[in-house]
Amino acid sequence: MRIKYYILLSATSLLSLSCAGSREKKDATASDTDVKVETAESQAPSNEEAVADDERGYIVKVGDMAPDFSLQLTNGESFKLSDMRGKVVMLQFTASWCSVCRKEMPFIERDIRQKHKDNPDFCLLGIDRDEPLAKVLEFIEQTGITYPVALDPGGDVFALYAERKAGITRNVIIDADGRIVMLTRLYSESEFAEMCKTIDEMVK
Repeated sequence: MRIKYYILLSATSLLSLSCAGSREKKDATASDTDVKVETAESQAPSNEEAVADDERGYIVKVGDMAPDFSLQLTNGESFKLSDMRGKVVMLQFTASWCSVCRKEMPFIERDIRQKHKDNPDFCLLGIDRDEPLAKVLEFIEQTGITYPVALDPGGDVFALYAERKAGITRNVIIDADGRIVMLTRLYSESEFAEMCKTIDEMVK
């Protein structure tokens, strides 16, 4: 009887090791690389399954000073991040081919842009990664957003915040001192709600 018990225990242990090995192999092959179209089924991890920012492709982290940059907006005006010091800033990295971006942007417009557009202490900027002006203007019209969008030729500004080949959509929330307070990846209702709450508390 005791022999059967040890055999059963050994078999269970081997099965557990096998499952663990398969999970590690699957995790090792998963990547956050950019693809031509990001599907709407892609979701940001829930709070219960939080993933470290560097594992989501970020090269910055919460608490860092946000890397400074200058870009041209679609209306021809220039934008420099350091000029926004004293304001809460939200950067949304996007592109027309990203279906998750298209899903998220109307919520950004409704729940963030419209709520805070008249607040002088808040700035929301979309940053389109490596697309020509005509394409970006078409994208803006299709999504119905009214917040300003900047052009990021070559994705060089994106590469200040995340690995150059990492995917989008991403949002970076920056406090009045220029420090990063939140980083998001893809779109999930819970993370988006947390981001809205964070902004509300910072600008009230």
